[in-house]
Amino acid sequence: MLIIETLPLLRQQIRRLRMEGKRVALVPTMGNLHDGHMKLVDEAKARADVVVVSIFVNPMQFDRPEDLARYPRTLQEDCEKLNKRKVDLVFAPSVKEIYPNGTETHTYVDVP
Repeated sequence: MLIIETLPLLRQQIRRLRMEGKRVALVPTMGNLHDGHMKLVDEAKARADVVVVSIFVNPMQFDRPEDLARYPRTLQEDCEKLNKRKVDLVFAPSVKEIYPNGTETHTYVDVP
């Protein structure tokens, strides 16, 4: 199982796979994987040649900083589970990789 942490390398791998005619499935997660995630992985494996699982705790999905701080980060355990399921690739970027300019420059919409 390949673990990738940067967008350019992920793009390169996906491009190569597509050029080989492979069907690629993505299972996006925030980590702390459980049986529900594993069922999604199994479904992806049934439908595609290559399965990519992203593990990214997205700070933009948390209203309160304390919730973000408390969210479990279990990358090693998650990778062990995914390796047992024979996932092909894990994309585990840093916050800086996804938001190189930080999250403060984003627009927030509050719907009442």
